[in-house]
Amino acid sequence: MKKIGLSPILLLLILLPCCRQNSANPSLAFIDSIDLKRGQIISCGPSDNQFGSANFQTSCSEAVKEDFNLAIKLLHSFEYDEAEKAFAHVIEKQPDCAMAYWGVAMSNFHPLWTPPTEAELVKGALAADIAASLTSTQREADYIAAIASFYKDWEKTDHHTRCLNFEKGMEKVFANYGNDKDAAVFYALALNAAADPMDKTFSKQKKAGDILQALYPGQPNHPGIAHIIIHTYDYP
Repeated sequence: MKKIGLSPILLLLILLPCCRQNSANPSLAFIDSIDLKRGQIISCGPSDNQFGSANFQTSCSEAVKEDFNLAIKLLHSFEYDEAEKAFAHVIEKQPDCAMAYWGVAMSNFHPLWTPPTEAELVKGALAADIAASLTSTQREADYIAAIASFYKDWEKTDHHTRCLNFEKGMEKVFANYGNDKDAAVFYALALNAAADPMDKTFSKQKKAGDILQALYPGQPNHPGIAHIIIHTYDYP
């Protein structure tokens, strides 16, 4: 698809209605319009370093399972650009994998960093909308709804409010799928992202810490648990 000089917001306004009205698989031209990050995964350390173990269950095909789990490990490691590349690779193999677009939306959020740029908000909102338009399980739909709530009305909603929306969405996933370790980890991350800087009781961080510390003994090699425990407690 030939690129044209449209602003990100105008492009979003043009593309979103098409996605909402058609639950068919996205076309390659439409996928190209998202401007996904692509290419070789770049590691900050030696190439033989491991990112831990992940086994995130999805309704996508077995052919993309290994790529998807790598993307999840990168996402838990806050390697957001590289995670988007890995999710893009899943999309190349299986364009109707709803959770791969969820992953792109998550990769453009980066909860504990600075708020997303306008371009990242546009991309994340579009990816979340595509994910919601594709067939998925109820669990996947709940994950997608959680990240979609962050991007909803982003043009007129402040960042902290959107983080609170994401926290509420992930709380529902955490409550409904008690055996899903990744739901617990992402909920803990959402609690940290939504924490009020003026709250010197650190109530949300303590709640996140309790969730993660309960998980750690049985999941010592999970790529997100220890990492997010560190960021949960790295307050003066």
